[in-house]
Amino acid sequence: MDTVSSIGPSTPQWNIDRPFLTGQFHQEVKLTSGFAESKGNSLDLRFESEKPIGCYSASVQELIVIDDLLSALIGIEGRYISINRVRGNEDSFSFHVEGSMDLALQESSKRIFPLCRSYLLINQFVESRSRFKSGLVNHAFAAALRAFLLDYQAMVAQLEHQFRLGRLSIQGLWFYCQPMMGSMQALSIVIRKASSCNFVGSAVLNLLQNQAKVMAGNYLVRSLLEKMIESANSAYLGILERWVYEGVIDDPHDEFFIAENKSLKKESLTQDYDAMYWRQRYSLKDDIPCFLANSAETILTTGKYLNVMRECGHSVQVPALENSKLMNFGSNDHYLECIKSAYDFASGELLNLMKEKYGLIGKLRSIKHYLLLDQGDFLVHFMDIARDELAKTPNEISVEKLQSLLDLALRSTAAAADPLHEDVTCSVDTCSLLKRLSTLKDLQTGDTMPETDALEESLSITGVETFSVNYKVQWPLSLVISRKALTKYQLIFRFLFHCKHVHRQLCAAWQVHQGARARDMHGTGISTSSILCRNMLKFINSLLHYLTFEVLEPNWHVMHNKLENAKSIDEVIQYHNFFMEKCLKECSLLSPSLLKKLEKLKLICLQYAAATQWLMNSIESPPYTNNSFDGSHSLENLKVLKLRKPSKKPNSPTEESTVIECVLKFEREFTAELQSLRPILSSRAQSEPYLTHLAQLILGVGMDQQM
Repeated sequence: MDTVSSIGPSTPQWNIDRPFLTGQFHQEVKLTSGFAESKGNSLDLRFESEKPIGCYSASVQELIVIDDLLSALIGIEGRYISINRVRGNEDSFSFHVEGSMDLALQESSKRIFPLCRSYLLINQFVESRSRFKSGLVNHAFAAALRAFLLDYQAMVAQLEHQFRLGRLSIQGLWFYCQPMMGSMQALSIVIRKASSCNFVGSAVLNLLQNQAKVMAGNYLVRSLLEKMIESANSAYLGILERWVYEGVIDDPHDEFFIAENKSLKKESLTQDYDAMYWRQRYSLKDDIPCFLANSAETILTTGKYLNVMRECGHSVQVPALENSKLMNFGSNDHYLECIKSAYDFASGELLNLMKEKYGLIGKLRSIKHYLLLDQGDFLVHFMDIARDELAKTPNEISVEKLQSLLDLALRSTAAAADPLHEDVTCSVDTCSLLKRLSTLKDLQTGDTMPETDALEESLSITGVETFSVNYKVQWPLSLVISRKALTKYQLIFRFLFHCKHVHRQLCAAWQVHQGARARDMHGTGISTSSILCRNMLKFINSLLHYLTFEVLEPNWHVMHNKLENAKSIDEVIQYHNFFMEKCLKECSLLSPSLLKKLEKLKLICLQYAAATQWLMNSIESPPYTNNSFDGSHSLENLKVLKLRKPSKKPNSPTEESTVIECVLKFEREFTAELQSLRPILSSRAQSEPYLTHLAQLILGVGMDQQM
């Protein structure tokens, strides 16, 4: 329900205070049950100055009553018919006749009183809704009613002329008033509802539409209401035309069904994860004209597209020929064709602008290179030169130093040929991937994320777990690549980056084993450790293969093909969001229980890789092995690929058994985690078929290990 707007200049006070200018000059009376239209027991005091009408003959009384009724039809009291306004209800009027009037004449008069009331009600509505604050629709409706009242007053003048010629009887007056009776009654119903609820804008149009449907069986009344609808629509369609042809809301009285929230800025798209700019900067109100209800979303979207182009400084206006003007409203639904053509033009123009001028597809392809590690040569170089910095805790890491190292890696590899590589920046989160996923409430996770993560508590978080890559996106591409979309890209990047790190560490451990074999070192410890290292490498390689070749690449090509055939920016946003959600889901990032198992397996792999150097040293047992690692040896000594020369002395049985126990401990933990992963993947693969590929790849590691 709309209320009368207070926007606009005020009506002069003298035009409100002078009752004979407004038609509100009738006396107010308190309505009681025995007062209205009395038959003689409650005469108005003004009748006392006149000779009672009962003193005249019936023929003379008829002439007097006709004269009074002609005055009452235009809201003026007669000698024996009074008009009173009911106190407390400005829309109610009571008509009273002098009690001594002939009963037949009284009954005839009462049949005409509803027409008199309707005139007063309509005239009062026209006066009140012509003020500035009532809005454009009410202004147009009041103007149409004023034109209708001119026809009504012309009818009354013609009846008066016939009366002066002596050709009008009370029955004739009733007969000639019949055509107007239905029309005035229908209008009075609309006006009572509009006045009682203070309708403006769409509410007035809907009220007229509903009343026209109710009067569908009365051709004359329905035609009149349709003319009123057309007149009231003209003002509303003027606002609509500017919106769908220019993307501008020219609505001084807040009547349009599209609301603008000016507090939402386009800059929020690149800053706020929960930015609501595209959905709530322009939104639909509850009151929508019923004839536009099916096209409301199309109208909203058309103006939004035009507004985006204006925000980009791109001057554009929908070409509107004279025959496509929305002002030419009719019953043939021509306006719907105009809206459709405007939408097609706006959507095509904006899509071409985004693709051609701002290079949307190229931007998405660049994001795929750097955040989805499509071309990871820069990442290998970066992980080499930033190893020491990434080994620190998030609070100790210098983001500026990481950024300089990332820039160096980008300029030193094939990424330097990409003109968009300068948009890549680095960022360091303060919590683990699992914790970050738990804070994003809009992600539809398959199961509840635990509040306290025992895995995170047992693992000292470093830059390897929290490092991520950011990407600079400007308006209007931020409509598609928003902060929310970039955050989802970063979640996938962090998972991939950590898998790459685990893979590098296991490769280093594998090279340590290969170095031991090259020196003809044999023994149960080396053989067992080599098999375990191979199984761990197969696990991480299978996981990386699944993420890249089973999830990211196929889904990317599907999205790319859809983007090439997209018809509007909303379709582009929809396809892009679907791609992100599908990748997150199939990468197991939306399944906390499965993700925790994978993180636990990676943790075991990292612990084993870090312990490999110590294991090999224990097996080699060089002369200086009695001096265990002291503080002078850095963590890098554990990961170095070069081995010291082997000892000429054989290993003692005690040392080798200790090494074997340590390796077997890692093997038991790794195997146990793989076995616990089997029922999770098997049960979910039935409802989520994409997990079948992951199960086949990863669970094969356990089968090889058992063999």
